[in-house]
Amino acid sequence: MADYSKYISQTRQSVPTPKSLVENGQAVFGTFDREFERMELLDCKKPLGRFFPGFLRKYRITLWEATEVHLGNGVLIAALCDMGLFGMILHIFYDKRKKRVYSWSTNLASSRMRIAPNLLHGNIAGALTRVSHINYINNFQDGRCSLSGSHFDRKNRIEYDFDLERVSLPSVVSIPFGPNKPLYTQKDLFRAKGRLTFNGEFFESDDQSTAIVDDHRGYYPYRAHYDWLTTMGRRVNGRKQYFAFNLTRNQSIDQEQYNENLIWLEKKTSLLPPVTFERNAEDTVWTARDEHDMVNVSFDVGDMYRMELHAGLVDIDYHVAFGELQGYLRGTDGTKFVLDGMTGMGEDKSLRL
Repeated sequence: MADYSKYISQTRQSVPTPKSLVENGQAVFGTFDREFERMELLDCKKPLGRFFPGFLRKYRITLWEATEVHLGNGVLIAALCDMGLFGMILHIFYDKRKKRVYSWSTNLASSRMRIAPNLLHGNIAGALTRVSHINYINNFQDGRCSLSGSHFDRKNRIEYDFDLERVSLPSVVSIPFGPNKPLYTQKDLFRAKGRLTFNGEFFESDDQSTAIVDDHRGYYPYRAHYDWLTTMGRRVNGRKQYFAFNLTRNQSIDQEQYNENLIWLEKKTSLLPPVTFERNAEDTVWTARDEHDMVNVSFDVGDMYRMELHAGLVDIDYHVAFGELQGYLRGTDGTKFVLDGMTGMGEDKSLRL
């Protein structure tokens, strides 16, 4: 079997995690083996350039904790986001049977949101409004996380409660968007146990139910764009085994050295090289490919959530798509993973903020 590890930079191999993401004013970059204890991005010296006023830095940091839960007949996205100027609770539910997206979003002041300082020792992320709430209890030092939330309006009601147990190795990366301008993200694959209720119908977890938690913090450029594609489950290549992948193209200043592309397997991961995304004219078929035939994926969009905001200096085009995958990935040892028929989820996000 062919050896594809030669296409992966040594910088991509995980190293022991320092205590802090920012040391003596300088962000650390690379791939790490566990959670950071301290992630105070305001400690970065001049991350936005020498002429940007330091007291405004907190308004340029974006903080996320988001989860995708794959159930037998549906997919949940539950996200908590603080964009400095304002915050948001976002819930999206994709009914696989109908190929239909339902969504709920609530904007609120950043001061009304709680973002966990790290993912350790029961630290909580959450927010509560009159119609919605979301709550994370993070115990990643034990490979665990709990998630609950709800949204109620005149047309639809969604409520959920899940306990998550990690089944693979974590993906922890700090990517440079500039000389001292970090984007940090940790993503983990979990076994999901719990229940979701949508308009009175129960969606129970089973032994196939999986989830990915994404903790995400960084300084995005004033004009930013990224593409993302993922799936997760417990069956691939006709075998019952935990499997997921993450493909992202963002504004890393060196895609070969710093990216977050990988395959999750049970208790191990396999790294993937940089990828590029393309879409057909109707935006109904997305493709993701690399230069070494390790990634050759087609994504047929079934339905899409759209957030479009064009208001003066703020400009957001954020699309979250759900549909069916075709194609394959290759691990560094040459193992080919056929994706045909798996449910995929992708994001296409452009913003000026």
